[in-house]
Amino acid sequence: MGINTEKDVEANLQIGPTDKGMVRLYIEAQGVEIPMDFDPEEAEEIAEEIRAAAAAARSVRR
Repeated sequence: MGINTEKDVEANLQIGPTDKGMVRLYIEAQGVEIPMDFDPEEAEEIAEEIRAAAAAARSVRR
């Protein structure tokens, strides 16, 4: 499966700080729970990648 492979899967995404000073991405789908913790610097890098991907997606012709 690649980034361009579409799947009909519903998932919930929660993003927030933990009591340990980390940023958690929490994904829940079909009975699977995936907590992913990042230090604040890593979280900012991920946010920059998401912004860049959003900008690139805007330029794609539909």
